[in-house]
Amino acid sequence: MTLSGSIVPIAVGAVAVVLLLGLLNMLRGGSASTSQNLMRWRVILQFVAILVILAVLWWRQG
Repeated sequence: MTLSGSIVPIAVGAVAVVLLLGLLNMLRGGSASTSQNLMRWRVILQFVAILVILAVLWWRQG
């Protein structure tokens, strides 16, 4: 497995982990502050994951 083949699942997995943590926090009635922080991290990680996917697609074309 190459670096480009392993970095995409890591990026997507990070988004999934933060999303699940946010859902668990919400279902348990956790603090709103924690929910906000997790939402911010999810948005940032989604942006990074999209950039990683685009970079891998660009790299494989060349």
